Amino acid sequence: QVQLVESGGGMVQAGGSLKLSCLVSGMKLEDLFVGWEHQAPGKERRQVADISNAGDPYVHHSKEDRFAISRDIASNTVSLQMNNVKPEDTGVYFCNPRPAYTRLEYWGQGVQVTVSG
Repeated sequence: QVQLVESGGGMVQAGGSLKLSCLVSGMKLEDLFVGWEHQAPGKERRQVADISNAGDPYVHHSKEDRFAISRDIASNTVSLQMNNVKPEDTGVYFCNPRPAYTRLEYWGQGVQVTVSG
């Protein structure tokens, strides 16, 4: 059973930076794809970034100049670095681990990010 703990959300001014973290337990990152999804107020959830079980990162083209996804094998943590944030980045961010080559997926409760200005 995969469990995860998301952290790092909060309020930030436009142009600032924020780092979200997803601590995963129950499976190793080498066996998981882990993504971050963003749900803006009143909108559907959309994938922002993903990192494969091999460590290959992907960031949506609309965010790739500002966001970066990475992982730390030792701590089994996946992070989303958000730079030069904009008000449109406001919303809830969800970590989404998926065991490789299965249809299983897990979700956290999400972390709120609010960008002012």
